[in-house]
Amino acid sequence: MELFEINQEQCIQCGICAKVCPVGALSLGANGIEEPFPQACISCGHCVAVCPTSAIDNKKTPKVNQVPLEKFPVLDKKTAQEFLRSRRSIRCYKTIPVPRDQLLELVEIARFAPTGSNSQGISYLVVEDTRILHKATEETIAWMENPDIKQLHWSFEHHIRTYREKGKDPIFRGAPHLILGTAQSSFSRARENTIFSLTYLELYATALGLGSCWAGLFEMCAFSNYEPLLKLFNIPEGKVLTGAVMIGYPEYKYKQLVDRNPLDVTWL
Repeated sequence: MELFEINQEQCIQCGICAKVCPVGALSLGANGIEEPFPQACISCGHCVAVCPTSAIDNKKTPKVNQVPLEKFPVLDKKTAQEFLRSRRSIRCYKTIPVPRDQLLELVEIARFAPTGSNSQGISYLVVEDTRILHKATEETIAWMENPDIKQLHWSFEHHIRTYREKGKDPIFRGAPHLILGTAQSSFSRARENTIFSLTYLELYATALGLGSCWAGLFEMCAFSNYEPLLKLFNIPEGKVLTGAVMIGYPEYKYKQLVDRNPLDVTWL
């Protein structure tokens, strides 16, 4: 076999690896596991991870690089609900910088987010220098002040006054760090994969005592290809900025789980 290696002594020919393969790269034939369509493999690693006897290996997702699970981790229902509902968009931060090893943990977990056809493709740019953030705020405000741009959203005039008259940062809200997603400009799934990845990052941030918030105003400016802003980040040639989340230690703790709009569901 070219892509898959089967330990025939361990293989019990249950066919589970073939059943979970999303692209039909594997099948269970009369002579055991076969690979009729190996070129379709998307490197998801399902086949190796699901095998009950560890009989299969995949050159694209080697077993040596997978982490054994003795017990599948499951949160009880109440803990899971409270964990997911307790995430808040943080807009008040302490001035304390986040250690680099924790910022690295965030982007490390982000890369494990699910993506269509395991396409992944997202790189990360972590801003530690607050001087860059201050300059990015200034450029975003300058972009908003363009008469044509100012009409795009009702809040722009308010944000401009907040910055110019009160000296407050309405773009990054005093966050000490910004994490950007980037991808090849030709990658059609760049934005959706970035959203998946940075959402994983946001959820994990709470486990490190960190807070986060999508930098939506900054994104609006960046996605308009406003050159004075983009040149601050030295995005590699051929890549584009695909998303931005601010990160830092929350200044305040939330004591309540806030409600949302009533559930709107239709059953067919």
